[in-house]
Amino acid sequence: MTDYRVIVDKSTVPVGTADKVSKTVNDVLGKRGLNTEFDVVSNPEFLKEGAALDDFMKPDRIVIGTDNPRTTELLRELYAPFNRNHDRLVAMDIRSAELTKYAANAMLATKITFMNELSNLADLLGADIENVRLGIGSDPRIGYHFIYPGCGYGGSCFPKDVQALERAANEIGYKAELLSAVEAVNLRQKQIMFNKISQHFGGDLAGKTIALWGLAFKPNTDDMRAAPSRALMERLWEAGVRVQAYDPEAMDEAKRIYGEHADLTLVDSPEAALTDADALVVVTEWSTFRSPDFEQIKTRLSQPTIFDGRNLYDPARLRADGFNYYCIGRP
Repeated sequence: MTDYRVIVDKSTVPVGTADKVSKTVNDVLGKRGLNTEFDVVSNPEFLKEGAALDDFMKPDRIVIGTDNPRTTELLRELYAPFNRNHDRLVAMDIRSAELTKYAANAMLATKITFMNELSNLADLLGADIENVRLGIGSDPRIGYHFIYPGCGYGGSCFPKDVQALERAANEIGYKAELLSAVEAVNLRQKQIMFNKISQHFGGDLAGKTIALWGLAFKPNTDDMRAAPSRALMERLWEAGVRVQAYDPEAMDEAKRIYGEHADLTLVDSPEAALTDADALVVVTEWSTFRSPDFEQIKTRLSQPTIFDGRNLYDPARLRADGFNYYCIGRP
């Protein structure tokens, strides 16, 4: 009688990894003279930073990649407690499961990037990207998820997976032009706030001070990997600008990355970041930034200027209140 084991891979790995794992295990078992029956399963996770526990307990889908029906049933039993309301389990072959994880993140990155591309067109055409978003999001084939324009996406998953999928395509001789464009447009989008700031000040940025709200690549995390805030700060420093920054969670991470940087002051509140700054830039859409005291902002800034990288505020109201207000794709 032989033993039976299941090796479950939940990570994001290149297509074909399970085959390599299976071959390696078989080789080692052969050298040891063991007769252990096993299967390798691709079971990719779909957990969002800041909501991982909820996503695990209430998954919208459970992808099982295996070539053995017996293993599929074992995994079905394992996930039964999380799969009671309706069957969320999607069984498929191993390579399809491995590709599914990359495809999901690449698709979401593409939606974000497409909206950012449209926002740049809206700027030039005098259209309002928020109206466009509502107009296309009401189409159920498109929906409202991931069609919010902004100053680029970051984090560990989207940039890494888009690049990895493009690299995998190149390795098999396929030119994935759309993936190349997604990466290129996102890198360009991370420069949009610096360009707006530079244009407002006529290119003369040396000696200016900028208040920065938001360092993490998105709310509810301290993750600054590939964050738009980093691209912006580094361009500002090159131009001779001092940055006064606040983030509800990412202050320690900013210290770890930049240490004692001469042109970076990390402060303990959004209001402290504003003091004597020449402009405010909003980079991360934390809820605490959504309804600020605009009169206090105007009082603390040396001039009433806001650059909104996440379209949190009403342009008409701010301009009526005397602000210079710049956002993404809105007239």
